[in-house]
Amino acid sequence: MAIALPDFPWDSLAPFAARAREHVDGIVDLSVGSPVDATPAVVRDALVAATDAHAYPQTMGTPALRTAIVDWYARRRGVTGLVPDAVLPTIGSKELVGLLPLLLGLGPGDTVVYPRTAYPTYAVGSVLARTAGLATDDPAEWPASTRLVWLNSPGNPTGAVLGVPALRAAVARARELGAVLVNDECYTELGWQPERWGADADERVPSILDPRVTDGDRTGLLSVYSLSKQSNLAGYRAAFLAGDEAIVRQVLEVRKHAGLIPPAPVQAAMVAALGDDAHVAEQRERYRARRAVLAPALESAGFRIDASEAGLYLWCTRGEPALTTIALLAEYGILAAPGTFYEGEASQHVRLALTATDERIAAAAERLALFSKA
Repeated sequence: MAIALPDFPWDSLAPFAARAREHVDGIVDLSVGSPVDATPAVVRDALVAATDAHAYPQTMGTPALRTAIVDWYARRRGVTGLVPDAVLPTIGSKELVGLLPLLLGLGPGDTVVYPRTAYPTYAVGSVLARTAGLATDDPAEWPASTRLVWLNSPGNPTGAVLGVPALRAAVARARELGAVLVNDECYTELGWQPERWGADADERVPSILDPRVTDGDRTGLLSVYSLSKQSNLAGYRAAFLAGDEAIVRQVLEVRKHAGLIPPAPVQAAMVAALGDDAHVAEQRERYRARRAVLAPALESAGFRIDASEAGLYLWCTRGEPALTTIALLAEYGILAAPGTFYEGEASQHVRLALTATDERIAAAAERLALFSKA
C-alpha cells in the first residue's frame, strides 16, 4: 500500500517567487534557511585532504569524529560524561528526523508527538512509520501510546527556546510514558535573547542533555545537532545525535544494515568544523548583524515579531492570513515562507530567514520602508 505523503510545501511558492523576481532590483529570497556564506577554509581543507577515500567509511563514525563530538558537547553545551559509543554521525539531520520512528521500530498503535508549530518532517516521519502523529506543546496531552517525542529548541520556524524547567517537565512526562525524547537543537549556537528563556546574558541555549535537565541520567534522551547552520555545511549533509547509549546502539545497528553512512571526507570535515570555534563566532556575528537590520525594518513596516529569540528566522505577523502577507511581500520583491507550512491553513504568521547576503538583507529593509508607507 502506497504511503500518502503531503505535497512538498515549498513547491506552492512558485507563483509568489515569479512575482518577486519581477522587481526591478531582483528578488530578495528569505524563504529558505539555506546558508549563503562560504564554507570555512579549515573545513574545506580537511575535506580535500580526505578525498582519497578508497575504503568503506564507518557507520559509527571514525574514532576522531566521535571524540570530536564528545569534546564539542562538553565544551559548547556543558554536557560532560558522554562516551564515544553514545554519539553517532548522520547524513544531515533531516534524514534522521524523517527516519527515526522507523529506526526505533515504531509502527501502527504507536504515537509520535511533535510541536504544534513545527518543521513538517516530524510529521512526515510519523507517516512513513504508519504511526499516529500528534502536534501539541503540552506534555499533559501526550497519550499512553506515545513512544517518541520530538522537541525543537531553538524552534523552526518560531525561534522559541525551551528553558531548563520546560525541558525537565518534558523529560519527566516522557519517562512516565516510557517514550524516547529527542530535542532537535540545530540552531543552538544562534541564541539572541537569553532573558526570554530565563538565562543570564551570556548563557547558552540549554540542551536536552544538560545536567540541569537530566540530573546526570540520560536514559531515553537524545540530542540531534547539525553543522549546516553554525558552519555553513548544508551541502555536506553533516549532523549527529548523542545521548542514551543503548538507543544510539539500536539506531546504529539498523543504519549499518541500511547503509546510512556519512562519506569519509565529510566525516573528516566534521572533525575540523567541531574543533574550530572561531568560524562559528564569525558566522554568528554575520547573522546577528543581519537580524539587527531586518527586525526593526519589519517592526517599522507594521509587523509584530513573535518568539524569535534564537535561530535563523524572524517569525512575524500583520494580523492577516499568511498568504495575504506573502502576496503583499512578493509585490515588493520579497519572498518569505508562509506560516501555513508549519501551523496549518489558519496561520497569520510568515517566516523570514536571515540566510541572504548583507546586500540583499539591506535591500529587504529598504523595500519594507516603502511597504510601510503603502
